[in-house]
Amino acid sequence: MLTHEPLLPDPIPVAVGGTTVATRILEPAGPARGDVVLCHGTPWSSQIWGSVARELGRDHRVFLWDMPGYGESEKGPTVATDLRTQAERLVSLLGVWGLHRPHVVAHDIGGAVALGAHLLHGVDYADLFLWDVVTLDPWGSPFFRLVAENTDVFTRLPPDLHSALVEGYVTGALSRELPERDVEALVSPWTAPGGQAAFYLQIAALSAADTRAVAEELDATRCPTRIGWGRDDPWIPLRQAYELRSRLPHHPDVVVLDDVGHLTPYESPAAVAAALRAWLTGTADRSRAGRVRRP
Repeated sequence: MLTHEPLLPDPIPVAVGGTTVATRILEPAGPARGDVVLCHGTPWSSQIWGSVARELGRDHRVFLWDMPGYGESEKGPTVATDLRTQAERLVSLLGVWGLHRPHVVAHDIGGAVALGAHLLHGVDYADLFLWDVVTLDPWGSPFFRLVAENTDVFTRLPPDLHSALVEGYVTGALSRELPERDVEALVSPWTAPGGQAAFYLQIAALSAADTRAVAEELDATRCPTRIGWGRDDPWIPLRQAYELRSRLPHHPDVVVLDDVGHLTPYESPAAVAAALRAWLTGTADRSRAGRVRRP
């Protein structure tokens, strides 16, 4: 979980398609073993990766971004927050960063965005680690549908009711109680000026139609993959991890974290970082072995 210390550096604004994206880059003190891109989900921001990013940043270059509509990126009624547009932005951002075949790690709808950039826009990754991702039907709670049908009503809720609603929604993703300061870190972006409207607009923009287009192409995934999941995920049950496994080439391993809910990188950052480090180390070992065998 996060603490009050600033785990991530101040954002670097980058213009992508006329929209300002808050980005962050962590550089290791010594040589970098590779480039890692971290993608967040809803209703979070790149801050959920804070502890994990710091750990990986000891020997990798780590790239983070707040999707427009989230965190410190541009928000507002004119900012598109649908998954197709976010995938296109990721494609552009990888170009801005000058990254070629990075390691990509994605959580929640960040998984649909990362897979969309790969499967629908031809971006190649070294590998892809998917944590509690939104990709397969069904997803989207009755609350999502209610907001989509009544967005204008929700954006006009009194601030205290909105704050209570967001806190209840956020804590509903967790498997156990977190310190109040950590919950506040998740809620506060949506109670700040402009946050209330942005919260409901991003929910209303999310559509299962966008993930179906990705899900139909899963068997065409061109890079090694691994899946991570909280055993007690109350939003997307663990069985979806194994269904996802059956749809991906080579039926990748599933890493299951006990006593963890949906927000795996925030609830259990040490375990997530350890799983990622083992994965990245294995990738490096496989790459070296491949070079040795090459005639």
